[in-house]
Amino acid sequence: MNDKSKTTRPAAKPKARVAKGFRDIDADEIRGTREMLATIQRVYESYGFEPVEQPFIEYTDALGKFLPDQDRPNAGVFSFQDDDEQWLSLRYDLTAPLARYVAENNQGQLPSPFRSYRQGWVFRNEKPGPGRFRQFMQFDADTVGSSSPAADAEVCMMAAYTMEKLGIAKGKYIVKFNHRKILDGLMDALGLSGSENDQRRLIVLRAMDKYDRLGMKGVTQLLGAGRTDESGDVTVGAGLSDRAILAIGSMLMKKEISELIGPTNEELLCQLEDSEFAVNSTFAEGISELRQMDRLLLQSGYSGSRVAFDSSVIRGLEYYTGPVFECELLMETKDEDGKPVRFGSVGGGGRYDDLVARFTGQAVPATGFSIGVSRLYSALKLVGKAKTTQTLAPVVVTVMDKERQGDYWKFAQSLRGAGIRAEMYIGTGNMGKQMKYADKRGSPLVVIQGGDEKAAGQVQIKDLRKGAELAAGIATHEEYASQRLAQVSVPEAELVEQVKKMLQQ
Repeated sequence: MNDKSKTTRPAAKPKARVAKGFRDIDADEIRGTREMLATIQRVYESYGFEPVEQPFIEYTDALGKFLPDQDRPNAGVFSFQDDDEQWLSLRYDLTAPLARYVAENNQGQLPSPFRSYRQGWVFRNEKPGPGRFRQFMQFDADTVGSSSPAADAEVCMMAAYTMEKLGIAKGKYIVKFNHRKILDGLMDALGLSGSENDQRRLIVLRAMDKYDRLGMKGVTQLLGAGRTDESGDVTVGAGLSDRAILAIGSMLMKKEISELIGPTNEELLCQLEDSEFAVNSTFAEGISELRQMDRLLLQSGYSGSRVAFDSSVIRGLEYYTGPVFECELLMETKDEDGKPVRFGSVGGGGRYDDLVARFTGQAVPATGFSIGVSRLYSALKLVGKAKTTQTLAPVVVTVMDKERQGDYWKFAQSLRGAGIRAEMYIGTGNMGKQMKYADKRGSPLVVIQGGDEKAAGQVQIKDLRKGAELAAGIATHEEYASQRLAQVSVPEAELVEQVKKMLQQ
C-alpha cells in the first residue's frame, strides 16, 4: 500500500469543560471566602488553637475506609499508585490526616492536649449532585489528648460563637449534639451487635443521618428493603424488622417533638432515660456523658437555644466514638422545587478516640469540628452577611509608544510602591482598544502619556468613573486629547499624589 494514500487526521480538539463534580470559582467568591476564613481563624486562635497543615495526598491505608457514602468502586476516594507501587489517595477529610500527623509526631514533640486548626481542599469520588461536589473546602478545629467532656462542650460552644461572629444571630442557628454510645446501645438492643452486623449497622447509621434530607419515609426505606432515588440509582437497605424500624423512628421523631414543645436538654435526656433502651449499659453511659456536657454548657451561658441535644444527629463517618455535633442554620431558603426549606447543616464533628490508635495501638482521645466552607459562605450570602473587601480594580497605564514601554512600566511601579494597584497595558491595539480593556476591567483611572506630554514633562490621568461619556469609537490619541473628558494633566513627579487624590474622590 502506497504511504501517500494514507490520510492524516487532525488531532481532535479537547472540549472546554470542567470535570464532572468540580467547579470554577470566581474572584468575588474567593475574596468573600477569604474574609470568612479570616474571621473563623480569629475565633479559633482566640480559643488557643494553633494552625497546622497536612498534604493533599496520603498513603491510602493511613486514611482508612471511613467515608459516609462508599458508593464508588474505590470506596469513594481518588487513588493511584506511585513508582513503588504504594497506593496513594487524595484526602477525603482533614481529620484522618491529622490522626496520622499526631501518631507520627507524638513522641514528645507535641503538647498534650494538642489543639490545632486546619483549612484546605478535600476530595470525594462520590456521585455529584446539586450543591454536592467532589472537591470542597473544610475548616477544622480539633483537640487531641483530652477525654474530658469539657473538650466536647468547648467544641460546641466555639462552633456557636463562630456563627455569631460571622453575623448569624442567635435563633438563626443551632448547634446540635448526640452521642454514639446512645446509638450503639440502640443497635445492641435491636440485636445488631457483633462483627457480623458491622455492615448493617453502618447502613443504619447512614440511613438515620439522612433523616433531615429524606424524612421518615426515605429513612424507613433505607432501613428496610432499600431505596430508589429520582435518578433511578438503588441504595441497598439494612433489611431491619418492622419493630426495629419503628424503634429507630421513635428516636428520630423526638427531633420533631423537641421543636414543637421546646424542652430543655435535661428534659430530653430524661425522656431517653425512661425509654425501653435505657437498660442497655452503653445507652445509659452515653446519656450520663451528655449530662456532663450539658452542665458545662449551661454554666457557660450556652443554653438549649444555642446548643441543644438532638437524637437525630448521627454523623455518617464510622470513626466517631462519643459525642457527635452538627451546626444547622435555621433561616429559610428554597429547594429545587421552589419550596421553602431550612438551609440546613454547615458543619459537624464529634469524638474519635480510636483514630490515632490505628497507628500506635494506644488509645488517644480526640474531638473536633469541621465547617463546610462553601456551604457556609452560601448561607452568609443568603442573609447578606458575606463580607467582601472592596478591592479596587487596578489603575491602567496605557502604552502610547511601544519604544517607551520602560517609561510606562516605571509609572506603574511608582503607583505600586505607593500601595496602589496598577498595571501597564501589555496587549496589542490602539487607544480605543486600551480604553475598552480598562473599562471592562473596571479600572477607576487610566494614565496616558503621548509624545507631546512627554516633551512637556506632563502625564494625563483619565477618571473612568466619571467617564461614562467614553466613546467606543475613539481610535487615536489625537481624538481622545481633543475631548479632554474627566481628565487632568499634572507633572510626572506629581503622578502618585494626583492618583491618590482622585481615587479618594
